[in-house]
Amino acid sequence: MIIIKLILAHLLGDFIFQPTSWVQDKEAKKAASFYLYIHVLIHFILSMLLLWDWHLWWVAAIVAGTHYAIDLLKLSFQKPENKRLWFFADQMLHLLVIAVLFIFINNLWGNMALSSQSWRILTGALFLTVPASVIVKILITSWTPIIPEKDSVQSDSLANAGKYIGILERLLVFTFIVVNHWEGVGFMIAAKSVFRFSDLAEAKQRKLTEYVMVGTLLSFGMAVLIGILVKI
Repeated sequence: MIIIKLILAHLLGDFIFQPTSWVQDKEAKKAASFYLYIHVLIHFILSMLLLWDWHLWWVAAIVAGTHYAIDLLKLSFQKPENKRLWFFADQMLHLLVIAVLFIFINNLWGNMALSSQSWRILTGALFLTVPASVIVKILITSWTPIIPEKDSVQSDSLANAGKYIGILERLLVFTFIVVNHWEGVGFMIAAKSVFRFSDLAEAKQRKLTEYVMVGTLLSFGMAVLIGILVKI
């Protein structure tokens, strides 16, 4: 329960008890911001209250101290163009500190080795990210249609959106198979059909529709195959 309590303290301190005005003041004044130190103190108090064990004061102190260091690092190097990246890096570092503390408190260092099944799942999931995207792209490159600028419903799209959508789809299909919920795969295919293929049908571009269908089936098929291989 210690790790859950520390994560709860982190969520409360970073998102519930930190007004936007505090964040803006910290970004403007950095280490000179009074609210930075109030924010760190709140994390210490929340950790102590939720742990409710004075013998673990040092855990709350480490959480607060590392929180100050990580926040100061983010404030020092964060810029408008990389603000989103630093947000996620900041959160991951805070959670990493909590995980290390949990492992240390429970003396779990000797049980950190992954099982063979865990290694297979990790490898399969990694393969279904960028490597699978590259393979699917290479397989369907010769069929890439030329999309006319006119007479189309909508030609604009987010940068690399298709790539990331494909990765998320494969990982979700892979997860459904690993946890023995094949019905989730059917749900994914149905959702893809509703949100994607209906737009293509309206565009009346048969080649583009076939191109997307081939890419989607290859992507889903690859995720299903890897999921089955992992479970063997």
